[in-house]
Amino acid sequence: MATQASAAPPVRVEIYDQAYNLRGMDAEYILKLAEFVDGKMRSVAEQTSTVDSLRLAVLAALNIADEYHLLKRSQNTGATDYQKRAHLLASALDEVLEENRKAG
Repeated sequence: MATQASAAPPVRVEIYDQAYNLRGMDAEYILKLAEFVDGKMRSVAEQTSTVDSLRLAVLAALNIADEYHLLKRSQNTGATDYQKRAHLLASALDEVLEENRKAG
């Protein structure tokens, strides 16, 4: 019979002047996430004339998704560049080793 692990106590956060009780294993991380989302919503509110908090939440979510995908794309591009470079270096090393074997 499996026993249930005790759940972490809720963490009270405020996002755009609304209180939420969230659960998770790392309270500090939850607070940072909430602070980040709150900042995004406030930034969107400053840039638009929108006062509807649901609309602000969706616009903030779109901004966060855009940042995520841009970072993911740049990370994938960087990995591809490293793979190409590693392949070129491996080929060059193979050539040198082959020459050494022939001279050998």
